[in-house]
Amino acid sequence: MKTILINGLVLTMEADWKPAYLDIVINDQRIEKVEQLSDDERKQYINQGYQCVDMANKVVMPGFVNTHGHAAMTLLRSYADDLPLQQWLEDKIWPFEAKLTADDIYWGTKLAIIEMLETGTTCFTDMYFEMEQVAKAVEEMGIRACLSRGMIGVAPNRDIALSESEQFISQWNQAAEGRITCTLGPHAPYTCPPDYLKKVVELANKLDVPIQIHVSETEKEVNDCKEMYGASPVKHLENIGLFSRPTIAAHCVHLDDNDIDIMHKHNVTISHNPSSNLKLASGIAPLKKYIDKGLTVGIGTDGCSSNNNLDMLEELKLASLIHKGNTYDPTLIPARKALEMATIEGAKALFLDEVIGSIAPGKQADIIAFSLDKSLYYPSFDITSLLVYSANSRDISDVFIAGKQIMKNRRLEFNKQEIFQQVQDRAQNIAKEIAATK
Repeated sequence: MKTILINGLVLTMEADWKPAYLDIVINDQRIEKVEQLSDDERKQYINQGYQCVDMANKVVMPGFVNTHGHAAMTLLRSYADDLPLQQWLEDKIWPFEAKLTADDIYWGTKLAIIEMLETGTTCFTDMYFEMEQVAKAVEEMGIRACLSRGMIGVAPNRDIALSESEQFISQWNQAAEGRITCTLGPHAPYTCPPDYLKKVVELANKLDVPIQIHVSETEKEVNDCKEMYGASPVKHLENIGLFSRPTIAAHCVHLDDNDIDIMHKHNVTISHNPSSNLKLASGIAPLKKYIDKGLTVGIGTDGCSSNNNLDMLEELKLASLIHKGNTYDPTLIPARKALEMATIEGAKALFLDEVIGSIAPGKQADIIAFSLDKSLYYPSFDITSLLVYSANSRDISDVFIAGKQIMKNRRLEFNKQEIFQQVQDRAQNIAKEIAATK
């Protein structure tokens, strides 16, 4: 696939980026050149078999990177709302998840991918089970993903989860033409005892993969950890040696200054999930402290039962606004920073910034385009501000992943109605089974 995106207003997300009218030359999966071409240069590329795609009146930028989620939880959307985290998990989520089949996970993931593609996400992170089905959906639908088989160290299948994780990573890491990467996914310190987490670290060393884990999501989690282990979750994980591996820490709502120092020391990256944290009343992470310390912070949606959507544009806008309001500082998380957190910083958070996250020669061509043919983009003083504070994800017209155009003028070549019906029927049947046992 040889393509030139022409006439677009490009936000590269490279260092010191600024909006500029540029041509993007794509050869197969990768970006070959980013510069303003002359008419003669374009003709030369066309003569070599490149296809020109006109991006006039569009903003072109890297696709969004969703740094934390559980894709197949689309099956639980609107099933369990307005509840505290532990009650939400123990009374609603876990009983429902116990009934999910491999086929359920497959169809729930396909629904999530449809939603993510339509809202500009080109790479997502997933921690769940039946991950072969997730990987299958990713491979079929052309998206990029960082996948981990979720592991709960207090569950009866804890040892099976370790062996399944090893098998999954051996089979799927760098699969789907490199679009799938893998991590190990222990759920959290409160569901994975120290000895189990040490086994996870050993396996991560053996397979040479990162670890992703939920950390300090609620005050209760922090207090329980201090009572049980005499340390905060962050200090506890350091003591275990988990941070000897590259680690992605999801949520991190309740970190103190010592925790932040530990995270910085070990280059632990953070996935900030503002909608989920607000909906579950977990709190608001002290993001300014993390940024001031130099921590890498990406943005995540979490699963659809605690958000309840996968719209990264909505998430990055919220990330900008709540921290202004919470700190009484209108300069905190400016539009530029919010876009970076959803793209290049998200790629760094997943240790994929050499591959994706910006538009630069040599990187994978994961690119989205916004159509500016809407009233909310006028007048245009600052396109970056418009994208964060005014834009709507329905204005995303085109999506390219690994150089392939997945969405064109908001059209996807998938049978969406089949996916919708499969998810609706499967979710309703599970809910009826649970209701019948009460």
